[in-house]
Amino acid sequence: MPAAPAKGRGSFITFEGIDGSGKSTQARLLADALTAQGHDVVLTREPGGSPGAEEIRALVLQGNPDRWSPETEILLFTAARRDHLEKRVWPALDAGKVVISDRFADSTRLYQGVSRGDLRDLVDQLHALMIGTEPDLTFVIDMDPAEGLARAKGRRTAEERFEDFGETLQRRMREGFLQIAAAHPERCIVIDGNRPAESVAAEVLAQARSRLPEPALGPGAAR
Repeated sequence: MPAAPAKGRGSFITFEGIDGSGKSTQARLLADALTAQGHDVVLTREPGGSPGAEEIRALVLQGNPDRWSPETEILLFTAARRDHLEKRVWPALDAGKVVISDRFADSTRLYQGVSRGDLRDLVDQLHALMIGTEPDLTFVIDMDPAEGLARAKGRRTAEERFEDFGETLQRRMREGFLQIAAAHPERCIVIDGNRPAESVAAEVLAQARSRLPEPALGPGAAR
């Protein structure tokens, strides 16, 4: 089994959703709000979050949509996640911090597990063998696929490999995220992302505060 931290030391929160759903913005807003309330927060992302994982991020998010086979892609994402956990997530949880990650394993279960073939079993096997960690709380930011894709393409970044698969993939991914949320109600909360960011953020913060312990540090305390 992977050397994950003892459960309950810190809190691990993830944000999931289709491309352009606003989850990155919501992860940042939650991190800012919890920090202001005295929590010791680490904001990170996947793929990436550690130097080695960021190098892999460039490989999997840039270039031609068919650059990698689905099997190779799964191995790359798993390697990036393992490095991210070892270098950043597990140490922070061991230190009692709140870790907020923009994407985690649920994205791999869908984007690599079902988007280009029936490879979910392979994803789950690698997760059990090399990762062995699940979030304490997952926010699924639900967004209309056409609107989300338009937002994502409007950013005009180099990291558009998955957006280039088109709206059909985004619709499949939306269905998949909602199915994961329904299967794991103990950790997943679906949030309507088709609203102003401030309204979404207020609901996310209220839900997070109801699940988190009181911060060890007071608001504005030195960290």
